[in-house]
Amino acid sequence: MRNALPERRAALGWSQQRLADELGVSRQTVISIEKGRFDPSLPVAFRLAAVFGCRIEDLFTPDDA
Repeated sequence: MRNALPERRAALGWSQQRLADELGVSRQTVISIEKGRFDPSLPVAFRLAAVFGCRIEDLFTPDDA
């Protein structure tokens, strides 16, 4: 799954650690999600959308789309 997390995070001027703190996850989790090695759980996806003020669909795109 592709995602727009690095761009969204950079637009806020946030580090990966800052995003991790906002989400209540580890920095390694954020790195893994950003690199596409790990798909977030639904609760984390909803928290990401809330943090960035958008819909989950605005952050994540299936690889086949």
